[in-house]
Amino acid sequence: MNLKRVLADFDVFSRGYMRSRIGVFFALVFPIILILIFGAIFSGGSSGPINVYVQNQDGSQISSSFVNALNSTSTMRLVPVDNTQNFTKYLLSHSSSDGIVIPAGFGTAFASGKPINVSAYGNPSSTTSAIVSGITHGVINEFNLRRAGGSSVLGVQELNVKSQSFKYIDFLVPGLVGFTVLTSPMFALVNISSQYKRDKIFKQLSLTPLTKSEWLLSKIMFYIVLTIISFFLMTAVGVFAFGAHITLTLWIIPFLVIGPLLFVSLGMLVGTGSKTVESAAVVGNLVTFPMMFLSGTFFPVSTMPAYLQSLAHVLPLFYVIDGLNNVMTYGNYSAALIDLGVLVVLSAIIFGLAVRFFKWRED
Repeated sequence: MNLKRVLADFDVFSRGYMRSRIGVFFALVFPIILILIFGAIFSGGSSGPINVYVQNQDGSQISSSFVNALNSTSTMRLVPVDNTQNFTKYLLSHSSSDGIVIPAGFGTAFASGKPINVSAYGNPSSTTSAIVSGITHGVINEFNLRRAGGSSVLGVQELNVKSQSFKYIDFLVPGLVGFTVLTSPMFALVNISSQYKRDKIFKQLSLTPLTKSEWLLSKIMFYIVLTIISFFLMTAVGVFAFGAHITLTLWIIPFLVIGPLLFVSLGMLVGTGSKTVESAAVVGNLVTFPMMFLSGTFFPVSTMPAYLQSLAHVLPLFYVIDGLNNVMTYGNYSAALIDLGVLVVLSAIIFGLAVRFFKWRED
């Protein structure tokens, strides 16, 4: 191993990469665009109260009190609907799925203790419908409590795990760092290794003093440097643009080193193991895209169905993102050490396979 040759190849490859506007865009600019888009969408802002259509078919004082109780929250803005209207058709004609109908006889049933149902309309796929349903149930429970002559005893005190509450951006930054750790070296090395093999460039490199190990090491070094630069850019955007709560610690460094090592090796393995450039691209996409969306890049793995959570634990990128979350967000270093151990084992195996199948010359 000659460090001078490694650095010389590093310099040549770096210059060529930086001349590629597409490569620089996807490595450094595209993750920042994703942070800006997703951070703006989930920044915690509100577009104002939810418009909820209400039809009071009863008209009694009790039903009016019920409507006032619903309207007392700042979350909903009630829009009255005339009793002559077909309520379902009215919602459809106003492109809405959120509505409440207070049936005739509501006041009499409440006074006599006879069961009666308030109808809450909604769309199962809409988050606003869940809010409307929850508020309606809360007001109904309060009315039932009053009728029973009871008083509220139990309450909820909301506390934060840390000194500040977690926000979506706190998890998005580690996820997109992992996204960069995966995509930049993976796509590049799949393309480079398959094209170099097709164009006999590896054969030409074999005639130089540069060895296979030196060539591969220079690529690993380059993507480690690129990942670190991308990390600082994304962290700066997350912190200064959206107030992300990020803890900077030396524990981050192993993930920014082992991650590129793993995916450079995986990209080399896919590229050199494929017979054509086209098949390498297909296999690379088949390997990469499930990891991009199932490893917690954009949304926590804990929100996924159980079978997808089990699948996520098989994907190498999961341990990069989970480790970064443990270090940057939770400060859970013992769990991060387990993630790092898994990555070291996976990196050793995949690196060994990449070196084993990586040949200067075809047989």
